[in-house]
Amino acid sequence: MKAFMTPRSTPRALLLATCAASAAVLMSGCVVAPPYRQVVYQSPPIYTQPAPVYTQGAPVVVQPGYPQQQQVVVYQDPPPPQVEVVGVAPAPGYFWVGGVWLWQANRHVWSPGRWEAPRAGQVYVPHQWVRGNGGGWRMNGGYWRH
Repeated sequence: MKAFMTPRSTPRALLLATCAASAAVLMSGCVVAPPYRQVVYQSPPIYTQPAPVYTQGAPVVVQPGYPQQQQVVVYQDPPPPQVEVVGVAPAPGYFWVGGVWLWQANRHVWSPGRWEAPRAGQVYVPHQWVRGNGGGWRMNGGYWRH
């Protein structure tokens, strides 16, 4: 009976078999999968209260980019500001106007910040919630001051 391997092919066949066995061992190694993490996407929190009390007076003048609001008294503290990622300004001289909680549909709704172009001779005064004497909160809208 003739042997399958000749003396010349033995080292080559042995090397090939060793490589194949090594590859099989490496590929069948223990794989540790990361633990299962359920990702839950949540909408921003909604803060509600009974209907606001409308006061007498003119509506608050709000800069473009923020919805127009009537002056209201809100008896629920505004939530803390959200953390915003501020990117690169669209042009030199622009400045960031931080976001603000606005009162819409009987709840606080977050309105994100935005970049504003400077205005010659003017200073921007940001939105601010101010507590009144009666315990309620009033929104002073952001505006440009001369």
